[in-house]
Amino acid sequence: MIGETLTFNDRTMARDVIVFDFSLIRGLWETRVKKYRERRKKETQRLEQSSLQKIKQEWSFMLECRRKGIPQSVYLNNGFVDTGLRLLEKLEERSHLIKKFDSLEDLRKGKDTFIFEIYGEHWKEFPEALKEQTHWKELHINNTQIQTIPAYIEMFQALLVLELSQNLITCLPPEIGCLLNLKELNVSFNKLVNIPPELGNCENLEKMDLSGNLELMELPFELSSLKKVTFVDISANKFPTIPICILRMSNLQWLDLSSNNLTDLPEDIDRLDELKTLLLQKNKLRYLPRSLTNMPKLAMLVVSGDNLVEMPSLLMETPSLKFVSMRDGPVNIDVDSKHKEDIESSRDLEQFEKEFMKAYIEDLAERESVPCYTTKISLSLQL
Repeated sequence: MIGETLTFNDRTMARDVIVFDFSLIRGLWETRVKKYRERRKKETQRLEQSSLQKIKQEWSFMLECRRKGIPQSVYLNNGFVDTGLRLLEKLEERSHLIKKFDSLEDLRKGKDTFIFEIYGEHWKEFPEALKEQTHWKELHINNTQIQTIPAYIEMFQALLVLELSQNLITCLPPEIGCLLNLKELNVSFNKLVNIPPELGNCENLEKMDLSGNLELMELPFELSSLKKVTFVDISANKFPTIPICILRMSNLQWLDLSSNNLTDLPEDIDRLDELKTLLLQKNKLRYLPRSLTNMPKLAMLVVSGDNLVEMPSLLMETPSLKFVSMRDGPVNIDVDSKHKEDIESSRDLEQFEKEFMKAYIEDLAERESVPCYTTKISLSLQL
């Protein structure tokens, strides 16, 4: 029994005292606690072995390094986060942690991975040993002093993503057309002045970002064969009109032509019948063609209204279209004085405005309704 009743009689009163036996309850509780601890142990082991835990650990480590003011060159080893040493040990041994990635043996340490990353201004060229590691599926090379892409890039037949943003690349080699499995190409914010026609051979390409090169004026007609492309960004260049090859990308859904020299749009722009987002702000457009109203899936249209003197009234009456006309062409940015030096160059300023506009457009896309006119866009940084 769990409880028993004992009766005590004395001269004045009789008292009933309840006495409980907790042995059965304690045994049941201890069994449950044991099972709970076993489940926690298994869950901890599972998390320790999962890639999610590793990503979380690396992210927390990077945040701590940034908080301590430690530069990336200290806690990054060839583009990968090195969490092998504790933070204090890194501070003490700082001078010994900056390594050069110049041997094949260093590359082999990452042989079980498929993503290769390097960044930092100390990089002047592709590592020579990279050409013997052609199994990579993604190459991410950012914010370096690299100016040329070696011809052996054609050997990376498994490559799906080629991300080369914020470098000093002046041209793409024709060998890039040999990357038949390539799905994403990002060469934004470099110094490109032309695009090789061989890129049209990459028929599996889905995303192409050529923004921020400042001097691009045309694209080769051969890119018309890129029928799987859904995303094209050629903003912050000098295109006087929409390249013909883009009008032939039948699956295009996102087109960013902002910050160019567009004076008009082609009347047959409605052949892009899959287009959902069209960004035209910061151009020299004086009118918008009526054919824009014939694009059934167009859901977001952004223009700069300073020079516009004519636009179809149906654009503003279409309930499914979020039409935004910015009265002031350039984005007004209020930046803390400490960070003005970081965006002094035109390339940095374009990148800064582009990142803000991307966030602004994403916010508009989530709203049920948006204003037809945006009179001012401002951004204050307090870092």
